[in-house]
Amino acid sequence: CREVRKHNSSEWCRFIQSNPDCRLEGGFLDYLEGVFCIFPPRLLPLAVTLYALWLLYLFIILGVTAEKFFCPNLSAISTNLKLSHNVAANRSFSLTPLLHGVTFLAFGNGAPDVFSAVVAFSNPRTAGLAIGAVFGAGVFVTTVVAGGIALVKPFTAASRPFLRDVIFYMVAVFLTFMVLYFGKITLGEALGYLGLYVFYVFAVVLCTWIHRRQRQEGLAPPGPWEPEMLTDTEEPESSGTNSGDYGEEYRPLLPSQETSLRILTSALSPLDYHKWRRKPWYWRLFKVFKVPVELVLLLTVPVVDPDKDDLNWKRPLNCLHVLTSPLLCILTLKSGTYGLYQIQGAFPVWGLVTLVGSVLAIITFITTSNEEPPKYHCVFAFLGFLASAMWINAAATELVNILRTLGIIFQLSNTVLGLTLLAWGNSIGDTFSDLTMARQGYPRMAFSACFGGIIFNILVGVGLGCLLQMSSSQLVVKLEPDSLLVWILAGALGLSLVFSFVSVPAQCFQLGKAYGVCLILYYLAFLCVALLTEFRVIHLPTL
Repeated sequence: CREVRKHNSSEWCRFIQSNPDCRLEGGFLDYLEGVFCIFPPRLLPLAVTLYALWLLYLFIILGVTAEKFFCPNLSAISTNLKLSHNVAANRSFSLTPLLHGVTFLAFGNGAPDVFSAVVAFSNPRTAGLAIGAVFGAGVFVTTVVAGGIALVKPFTAASRPFLRDVIFYMVAVFLTFMVLYFGKITLGEALGYLGLYVFYVFAVVLCTWIHRRQRQEGLAPPGPWEPEMLTDTEEPESSGTNSGDYGEEYRPLLPSQETSLRILTSALSPLDYHKWRRKPWYWRLFKVFKVPVELVLLLTVPVVDPDKDDLNWKRPLNCLHVLTSPLLCILTLKSGTYGLYQIQGAFPVWGLVTLVGSVLAIITFITTSNEEPPKYHCVFAFLGFLASAMWINAAATELVNILRTLGIIFQLSNTVLGLTLLAWGNSIGDTFSDLTMARQGYPRMAFSACFGGIIFNILVGVGLGCLLQMSSSQLVVKLEPDSLLVWILAGALGLSLVFSFVSVPAQCFQLGKAYGVCLILYYLAFLCVALLTEFRVIHLPTL
C-alpha cells in the first residue's frame, strides 16, 4: 500500500480501493479512502492537517478516559474486592496500597499504552507500531523523563526499588529482543510475559514486607542512600488520579434537597465555574477542547468513588447509565459489527439492548432514592470499568489506523511512527505528572514511577497483545523486524538501562543535573540515529 504515492494522483483512489493491503482493520472511519478518494490531490496538505489535529484529539480522549473514568473505577473495584484480606500478612503489615498500585493502578495508568499495543498487534501490518511504541516509550521515559526529574530537583534515589525495577525491565527487554531475533512468539512465551509480571508483583510485595519487618525489628535502619520504602507504596500514585477530582466539579451543594432534574444537570456539567475563574488562559483553552469528551463520557460511563459518603451516587444519571453504558459497549465492540447485527434478519441487537436497558433503568429509578446509594451500587464500578475500557479501545483503534495512514502518506515505517508520535502521545501525561511531582518535592516517587510503570506496559502490552492475536489453529504470532531501525531501538533501550544500572549505584544513588543532562543528550543522539536510519542515511547493505 505504501506504493500509492508513486502512482499518478489520478490513480490513487483506484489503487487504494483495489489493493487488499490498504484495508484498515477495525475502526469507524476509513482514513486511507478519505485522504486519497474524498480529498482532491491538491488538498492533500489540508487532509494531513485535519488528520494531525484529530490525532491530537484522540490522545486527549485517551488521557481523559483513563484519568477521570478508568482509574477511579479500578480503584473502586479494588476497594470492593477487599484485597487487604487476601494480601496482608498481618494487621501490622498491610500491603493493600502496594498491591493496589502495582496491579490496578498500573493497569489504569498504562491503559492507553496497553490498548494501543493490543490493537496494533492484532494486525501484522501494524505490529511495528506496537514494537516502536513499547520500546520508544521505554527509551523516552527512562531518559527524558528520568533526566528531567534529576534536572528539576537533584535527589537520592531509593536503592533497592531502583535496582529491582531496572533488573526486571532489562529481563523484559532481553526477552523481547530474543522474540524479535527468532521472528515469532509462541503461546508459552506470551504467557511467560504475563507470568513475569505476576512474579514482579510478588517480588515488590515480598521485598517491601521484608524491609518493613526488618525496620520494625530494628535490623535495617534506612541509610543515607537507602530511603524509606514508602517510595514503593507511593510509586503507583505518581501518575494516578484522585477519583474525587472529577466528582468535585459536579458535586451538588444540597444533595438531599435537590430534585432529580437538578441532580442530573449538575452531574452532567464538566465545568467548575469557581475553578474556571482562577485558572490561566491556556488551562481554559485546553478545558474547552476537553469539555465535549467529558460530557459524552459522563453520559455513558458511571464513576464510583469510595472516598465519598454517597459513593458518587447520582440517581438520575446512574439510571441513565444502565441504558447508555451497555449500548455503548455493544456499538463499539468490533466497531459496531455486533450491535448492528440483525436477529433473524428482523430486529437489531442494539434495539434489544436499548429495550432491556430501558426497563432496567426504570426499575432502578423506582426502587432507589436520591439520598442513599443502593446496596448493589458497586456493580456500577464494573459497568464503568467496562464502558471506559471500550472507549479506550475504540480510541486506540482509531489512533493506530490514523498513524498507519500518515505512515503511508509520508512513506514512513510503522516503527518510526511508533517510537515518535505514538510513544510521545502515550507518555506525555506521565511526563507532566512526574515532573510536577518532582517540583513539588517528591523526586524519588517520580523517579521510581519512570521504571516501575513501563514494566507493566512492555510485559502486559506484548504478552496480552500477542495472546489475543492467537487462535486455536494458530498458536504462533510472527514478529519479524521490518528494518534495521527495530534493532537500533532495542539496542538503545538496553543501553540506556545498562547506563542507569551502572551509573546510579556509582554515584551512591545521589542523582544530580549531570546525570539528567547525560540522559537527555543520549535520547537526542538516539533520535538522530533513528531518523537517519529511517531515511536510509545509515544503511547496512547486508540487511
